[in-house]
Amino acid sequence: MAGKKKIIITIDGWSSCGKSTVAKQLARELNYVYIDSGAMYRAITLYFLRNHIDWTNTEEVKGALKNIQLDFRYNEHSQQSEIFLNDENVEYVIRDLVVAEKVSEIAAIREVREFAVKQQQSMGKKKGIVMDGRDIGTVVFPNAELKIFMTADNAVRVERRFKELYEKNPNVTIEEVKNNLEMRDYIDSNREVSPLRQAADALVLDNSKLTMPEQLTIALNWVKERLPA
Repeated sequence: MAGKKKIIITIDGWSSCGKSTVAKQLARELNYVYIDSGAMYRAITLYFLRNHIDWTNTEEVKGALKNIQLDFRYNEHSQQSEIFLNDENVEYVIRDLVVAEKVSEIAAIREVREFAVKQQQSMGKKKGIVMDGRDIGTVVFPNAELKIFMTADNAVRVERRFKELYEKNPNVTIEEVKNNLEMRDYIDSNREVSPLRQAADALVLDNSKLTMPEQLTIALNWVKERLPA
């Protein structure tokens, strides 16, 4: 696929459906830039928590956002892009359950979403990007050439998330993870600003029973169909 005109690929879907895994795989295969929108909201959440920002106060939120600088930098060692918050690598800190418990609530704030979406749209001006999140195909890039909506059985999602968190915190329980996912699903799909929904022209990828190579093959075939001749 090298040498062809580049496109924008959006991947939306529920938490712990493997959106970032597929996005990273596609970016690597296509030599595209991977942008983790979820990491952006997590980094903003981390800043709010660290600085005791009252996110129910609009003026306080606006003031805090002025002090946030986000960017992605490629790590040669891990061979992936990692997010930096005000020049600090927070790629791993933002994965904590403490951040996960608040990120959907903070991401639902209008000013926060407008701040993040503006940055995301700027990143996509040259195309050749893969971005995953909740509203990428519906709000950020409604004219993207390829939109994928990912889903998986709830039990599968809980198990995946539990394994991911258990490695960092052996004290986490599967019940905590289940409750966290249910809460995030509700907030993501019911928020007033940019709720999670499937774009009308998105292709659904249910990976409940797929291996990573299998889901990548499906996605790459979709890319081939969308690339300009």
